[in-house]
Amino acid sequence: MDAYSETIIEAVEKVKTAVVKIELYKKEKNKEVLAGTGSGFLFSSDGYLFTNSHVVHKAQIIRVKLHDGSTSQAELIGEDPDTDLAILKISEADFKPVKLGDAEGLKIGQLVIAIGNPLGFQHTVTAGVVSALGRTLEGQTGRMMDSMIQTDAALNPGNSGGPLINADGEVVGVNTATIRGAQGLCFAISINTAKDVANQLIRFGKVKRAYLGVVMQQIDLVPKLRAIHELVNKQALFISEVAVGSPAEKAGILSGDIILSFNNQPIESSYSLYKALTEDKIGQFQYIGILRNNYKTEFRITPAQKN
Repeated sequence: MDAYSETIIEAVEKVKTAVVKIELYKKEKNKEVLAGTGSGFLFSSDGYLFTNSHVVHKAQIIRVKLHDGSTSQAELIGEDPDTDLAILKISEADFKPVKLGDAEGLKIGQLVIAIGNPLGFQHTVTAGVVSALGRTLEGQTGRMMDSMIQTDAALNPGNSGGPLINADGEVVGVNTATIRGAQGLCFAISINTAKDVANQLIRFGKVKRAYLGVVMQQIDLVPKLRAIHELVNKQALFISEVAVGSPAEKAGILSGDIILSFNNQPIESSYSLYKALTEDKIGQFQYIGILRNNYKTEFRITPAQKN
């Protein structure tokens, strides 16, 4: 067998028993009717699972079909439509949970593998590469999601909520979306974002976050620009949209600005800014470094609480 196939097989073996099929039911005339399916995966030994918010949103009854064919009732711990993530919990969790990796170390061209239940076909495996990083994508609810992983590993309806893994069998993303009518354009939520969201959903049932009100796209900074402005950043965040009435607009930030830093700490990805926008920043003056028209400046901004 060739090395490529062996790599995929070995990676899948490490996670396959933790990947589940999610079945959603609604009650009609005193009967339970299947309303939809999706994917998910166990990430803790006490029964917590990742899936997508759009998979379980407003679900009446959620059941999880495990690798051995058994079914367990699931509790929705919380969901975050802004990141399209949700946490479920089941009481029975005899299977080994996945190992959560680090999406910050991903490289374009790197092998990734998707596992899920497309169109109801359980435990389907597809492979591809990381096509791009730091993508911004409009989610199912119309909200913009940042720091997305783009891959050509085939995803179909039902794959949503399943894991995207690397060659070592570590989860680097939560599969979430495809672009209709386009082949090979599939997206996953960074596992780094997912871990932070999970911590809050498990603790509070919701995500408390500071809000700036911008839509961003990760960009590379050319060496000449970095040298001129003495930047340590290799990447930064290009602002493509500023929400009306948002903290960013009130601070004077404009579409076309480039975010370089937050409180003098370099910002190279949406995830690094997300980490910096902790709950204690809400209502407090912060400083954001901006590159505008090739001029480096700093703005004072007061993050608001995201509703």
